[in-house]
Amino acid sequence: PVMSGYDAAKTIRALKREEAGLPIIAMTADAFSSDIQQCLDCGMNEHVAKPIDMNRLTQLLKKYL
Repeated sequence: PVMSGYDAAKTIRALKREEAGLPIIAMTADAFSSDIQQCLDCGMNEHVAKPIDMNRLTQLLKKYL
């Protein structure tokens, strides 16, 4: 990949377009509190750790869709 998910989130949030506010949900095996905070600091809305909890993911998708 050209950029990490962190960089991608920062780039999206920096856009001067309506799409800059779209929901971003991190899905990663990195699940320490520092990893979650890094996702939020980069502008992501939520963090879902792997293995994926389908109930949690479904709740988040309903929340943002």
